[in-house]
Amino acid sequence: MFRNQMPRYEVLSEDAMATLDTGWRRLMTEIGVEFMDDRALALFREAGQKVEDNKVFLDPDFVLEQVAKAPSEFDIQARNPANSVHIGGDSMAFGAVYGPPFVREGDVRRDGTMEDFKNFARLAQSFGALDSAGGVVNEPNDTPLDSRHLDMTLALQTLTDKIYMGNVVSGVNAADTIAMTEILFGSLEAIEQTPATISLINCNSPLRWDDRMLEAQFEYTSANQPVVLTPFILMGAMSPVTIPAALVQQITEALSGIALSQLIRPGAPVVFGSFLSNIDMQSGSPTFGTPESGLGLLCTGQIARHFDLPFRTGGGLTSSQVPDAQAGYEALMTLMPTFLAGANWVMHAAGWLEGGLVAGFEKFIIDIELVQMLQHEFTPLEIDEDSMAFGAHEEVGHGGHFLGAMHTMERFRTCFYRPLLSSSENYERWMRNGAKDTAARASEIWKKRLEEYVEPELDPAVREELEAYVNRRRTELGD
Repeated sequence: MFRNQMPRYEVLSEDAMATLDTGWRRLMTEIGVEFMDDRALALFREAGQKVEDNKVFLDPDFVLEQVAKAPSEFDIQARNPANSVHIGGDSMAFGAVYGPPFVREGDVRRDGTMEDFKNFARLAQSFGALDSAGGVVNEPNDTPLDSRHLDMTLALQTLTDKIYMGNVVSGVNAADTIAMTEILFGSLEAIEQTPATISLINCNSPLRWDDRMLEAQFEYTSANQPVVLTPFILMGAMSPVTIPAALVQQITEALSGIALSQLIRPGAPVVFGSFLSNIDMQSGSPTFGTPESGLGLLCTGQIARHFDLPFRTGGGLTSSQVPDAQAGYEALMTLMPTFLAGANWVMHAAGWLEGGLVAGFEKFIIDIELVQMLQHEFTPLEIDEDSMAFGAHEEVGHGGHFLGAMHTMERFRTCFYRPLLSSSENYERWMRNGAKDTAARASEIWKKRLEEYVEPELDPAVREELEAYVNRRRTELGD
């Protein structure tokens, strides 16, 4: 887990924050938010909020009272304690891509499989820059729809010893994730005391929380497992085209979901979520890595801190179909403001391609390089007498070089970041070594990492109990 101790980059003035505050209060009060779940409506009604059909008109002061109950920071335990993470404050935790139905391996784009899912989990385990493989790293389309969540959760629990995300397709799937997590960590009490999963609850923007997401939210929040309440906003489609309007909508949606979690279980851990980008106004296609999304990301960090909440945003996002220059610069356009804003939970940090439709093996490695470089860049300098290296000047003198100086010899292995992927060979040597571009080098790296992968140890009795649960539930689900 990385600690970002650099100053936060804040772009909103006090007047701007006050204007946004007026905006979300008005939207919440006059337009309202839809909750497509009777339990949610009943909770709001009992709390004195105005409910008409599925629409809830929320008192902003009531919402702020609920939001204040949520912890500003919390821990998530991994089965390997060394991989447990802290969410909030200056901590940043990174997870792999989430949700693509397709996979790209080299020049081949195809349906994702369970073996792909396992390989991405193995890669996530292999790189220290990632704190989690995430959840649905890719859809395993060769497994039955009703029970694939069991296979994915089992893979995350056994192929990695890092934290993992819970399945949110339905309340049933969420309950299965919690049951399997109880097995892995020993009891419900153990995971209620210190959460062991984190789950993504997306708003059906604009201004609607749908039934499936709410079912999953009830399950996870009732068990004290953190949920990331995330408006899914593509400006021009799911919100007005202006960034301030999108921010007001995002605040309204996120805070209303957070308020519900606190009604379900006061003090339950939550994350202020953001997935904010825009569409191409010529084609209508989603776009990622845009200046607008980067600016919105910076604003989101400042807004979340205003409400004293941990927040999720960012990742290595791109619209590019292949791991090319566009994929690299768009990913950096999202990852750099992610670090500048100090996001606490970063999804899609490795592997995202083609607007999230594709999980790419080569792109996974490119993104790992970016995350590692940014973690290095955002580590504060230690400036002391030794680092000033006055003795090296005395040794080398005028017009000399420092390659052989004692100061250099003592530090040459660790003094600079050593690239995982980048090439600094001269042209002749690069040609002799096959003239491999970035994608080709990335392909070699992920394949080599899989060859070297060692599965983390797990108590055989726990593994047996998990597998028995999966087999039993698969039968019960008809698969």
